[in-house]
Amino acid sequence: MDASGGLPVGAGGGTVVGLPATELAARVRSGELSAVDVVRAHLAHLDEVEPRIGAFRVVRRAAALAEAAAVDAAPDRGSLPLAGVPIAVKDNVPVAGETCTEGSPACPSAPAAEDHPVVARARAAGAVVVGITRMPELGLYASTDVQGAVCRNPWDTARSPAGSSGGSAAAVASGSVPLALGNDGMGSLRLPAAACGLVTLKPGRGVVPTLAGDWFGMVENGALATTVADLALAHAVLAGLAPEPPADPGRPLRIAVSTRALVPGVPTDGPAKAAVDAVAGLLAAAGHTVVRRPLVVPPGAAAGALARWMAGADEAADALAVDRQALQPRSRTHARIGRLVRRAGLVRPATAERFRERMTAFFEDVDLLLTPITTGPPLPARPWHERSFAANIAANARWAPWAPPWNLAGLPALVLPAGTRPEGHPLAVQLAGPPGAETRLLWIAGELERRQPWRRYAPVFDPTEPAVAAPG
Repeated sequence: MDASGGLPVGAGGGTVVGLPATELAARVRSGELSAVDVVRAHLAHLDEVEPRIGAFRVVRRAAALAEAAAVDAAPDRGSLPLAGVPIAVKDNVPVAGETCTEGSPACPSAPAAEDHPVVARARAAGAVVVGITRMPELGLYASTDVQGAVCRNPWDTARSPAGSSGGSAAAVASGSVPLALGNDGMGSLRLPAAACGLVTLKPGRGVVPTLAGDWFGMVENGALATTVADLALAHAVLAGLAPEPPADPGRPLRIAVSTRALVPGVPTDGPAKAAVDAVAGLLAAAGHTVVRRPLVVPPGAAAGALARWMAGADEAADALAVDRQALQPRSRTHARIGRLVRRAGLVRPATAERFRERMTAFFEDVDLLLTPITTGPPLPARPWHERSFAANIAANARWAPWAPPWNLAGLPALVLPAGTRPEGHPLAVQLAGPPGAETRLLWIAGELERRQPWRRYAPVFDPTEPAVAAPG
C-alpha cells in the first residue's frame, strides 16, 4: 500500500482500488494507468468481498474489460471526465444488452435495447459499467432483499444497506466500485448513503433525466460516492454540466436547523440529534449563521407523499407489464392499494405544487436546512420480503421520516457522513435547499468534509488496508 491508499494492480500498474474516482480518471487520462488495469483490479476486489455482501445481481466481467479497452483506445481519452472509472448501476436503470428486472422476477426479461440517458452520459464520460446492483422489488422499500438473497451492509453484515439503492451503496462502501448510480423516490439514495457512510445528492426536479415510472414526479436519478469531489463530478456528468468544482458562494450562508419529529410518536434518537448539533457547530465555526427553525410538514402533504408511494407501485406494474401474481405478497398488496388510490383520484398534482411553494418559501431568508436523515441504526438484514406489507411499511416509516418531503417538493437534498453511532454504525445528516441549490449543497458538503473528514470505506472491507479481513 502506498500513501495514496490503494491496492496493487500489477507490474507497472501502481495502486488503484480505493482511490477516488477523480484520481483514477486523472491517472487514466494521463496514461499513468490503463482503464483495463483499473477495471481488472476492481473486479478482483469485488470477487473477494461480494460473497459476504451480495451487492450485485450481475457482474459484467468480459463486457467491462472490453469497455475499458475501448476507453484506452479512445482518441479523446485525455478529455474524458470519468476515464476508466468503474461504476455500478441499479437494477432499474436500463443498461444496453442487460436485463432490467426492477428487483423482481415478475418483470419481463428482455434485455434493454439502449442505455438510459444517465448511463449513456456516464459511458460517454469514460465510465465502465462493471455490474448491475440489487434492489428491493420495484424499489418500494428501505431494505434490499430478494428471493434467495439478502444484501448486507459492509459496516455490519447483520444490518441492511437500506434501500432501494442498497446494492449500489454496498458496492461503493465495500470498495468494489468508487461510484454507483441509483435513484431516490422516498429516500432511496439518501437512506443507503446514511446506512453505509457515503455521500449522495438527490437532485431537484428536472435537473437529471429521471425514470419512465417516476412515482408521479418523486423519483430522481443520482450517484453514491465516498468523497464530495467524486459526487460533484458524477452529478455534473449525469446532469450534462461541465465537470467543475462547486463554486464558492462568496459569502457566509444562513442555515436553518431542525430536529423536531416529523411523524407523531417517531422521535429522532439521541445520536442522530447529536450529529446534527455537531454539524451545526462546525458550520458556525466556519463563519456561517445557524438558526433554529422547525420543519413542519402539513398532514395533507404527508398524505400526498404516501399516496404517490402507494400509487407508484401500481404505476410501475402497468408501465413494466408486470405479472402481478408473481409479485411478492407485500408488493401485491402495495400495488393493489396503489390502484385504489389512483382510482380515487388521490394523486393530486396540486398537493405537490402547494408543498413545493411552501418549502420554497421556507428558504426565502435561509440558504439551506440541516436535519437528521434517519431515526436510528439501519434495519436488520433479513428477508423483509417474507414479512407482511404492514410490517414493511411500519419499519420504513419509523426509520426514515426525514427523506420523503423533499421528493414531494421536488427540491434538492444531500446526505453526508457525520460520525458513527455508539455501536459503530455510520451516522449521517441531511442538507436540503431551494430550487437550483445543488451546487450550494455540494459546496457546503465539501467544506464540512475538509473540516471533519470521514472514513471512506467500511472497516472490514476497506480496500486501502493491506488485506481484507474476515468479518468478526
